[in-house]
Amino acid sequence: MPSPIGHALAGVLTAWIVDVIPGQRAWRAPAPTALWLDRAGDGLTIACAALAAAPDIDLLFAGHRTVTHSLGAVMLVGVVVGLMAARSGRPALRIALMCAAAYASHLLLDWMAVDQTFPQGLQALWPLSHRWYISGWNLFGQTERRRIFTRAVMKLNAVTIAQELVILAPFLAAAWLIRVKTLARLTTEVPCRHHAPQ
Repeated sequence: MPSPIGHALAGVLTAWIVDVIPGQRAWRAPAPTALWLDRAGDGLTIACAALAAAPDIDLLFAGHRTVTHSLGAVMLVGVVVGLMAARSGRPALRIALMCAAAYASHLLLDWMAVDQTFPQGLQALWPLSHRWYISGWNLFGQTERRRIFTRAVMKLNAVTIAQELVILAPFLAAAWLIRVKTLARLTTEVPCRHHAPQ
C-alpha cells in the first residue's frame, strides 16, 4: 500500500482540484497571509493532506483496511466536516465535498496499489458489504511497516515514495498552475466589478 507521503500528496491534489470548482470564495483567508501550500484557504489544504493519510490510523488497531478504508467512513467524514463548516458560517457543501474527497483519495490509491498481504485490497463498501476490493493495476508500490530501519525496508520504502512522486507530481503541478491562474483571474475580475460605472 502507498506511503503516508503519497496519501498526503493525493489529499493536497484533491483540495486543489475541488477548490477550482466555481463557487463562493469570500470566506477564504487572504492569500498573502496564507502558506504557499495552503491554496484552498483557512488550512483546508493541510487538513485535506491529513485526512488523506488518516484511514491508516487503523494500523494501531485490529482490522487494517476495513472500516476506516470504506465509503461509509468517507460519508461520515463528509457529514461531520459539513456540520462543522455550517456552524462556523463556511460553505458547508463545498468544504464537506473537499474533505470527503481527500479522505476518499486514500481508498483510491490503496485500491490501485500492490498488496501482498491477505486478504488483498480493502473493504470499500463497508457497511453494505464485507467483500475485499483491489484493482490489480499495481500503479502504486507497497510500503513495509515492519523493521522500517533495516536497509532493505528503507530501500523498498524509498523506491515506493519515489514512484509516488513521479506519478503524482505532474498532477500536482498542473492543479497548482490551474489554481493560481483561477485565483488571479478572480482577483482581477472582482475589483473591475466594484469600480465599473453604474
